[in-house]
Amino acid sequence: MNWKGKWRNQYGSTVDITDDANHRIAGMFKTALGDSGFYGQEVPIVGIHQGDCISFVAGGKTPAGDAAVSYTGLVRDGKMETMWFVVADATIKAPEEGAPGRIEKLNWWRSIITSADTFERVVR
Repeated sequence: MNWKGKWRNQYGSTVDITDDANHRIAGMFKTALGDSGFYGQEVPIVGIHQGDCISFVAGGKTPAGDAAVSYTGLVRDGKMETMWFVVADATIKAPEEGAPGRIEKLNWWRSIITSADTFERVVR
């Protein structure tokens, strides 16, 4: 399986895989979602692949603190079907509507969100 190329998900976020040698993945991730802590950044990814299976991660600073995202999935019918987890160190909360927000550390069980994305290759 050749993983190299640019992949776009259903929301317009992209994964640009620039290296897939020796069962390893390297490249860049860029979210299209304005409410993501990674918005406006291009973050490096690293990972592994085996046959049609793939897993890669990225991490970086967000307005609220540190965060990491991991994707794991496989290719079916030319599409990369993935499940993802985001873990965020903190969030921005306001004590009441209209009040200024402040950064608060999250308990570990509130720091993780998960969902699924489908990526299609747009450039080889």
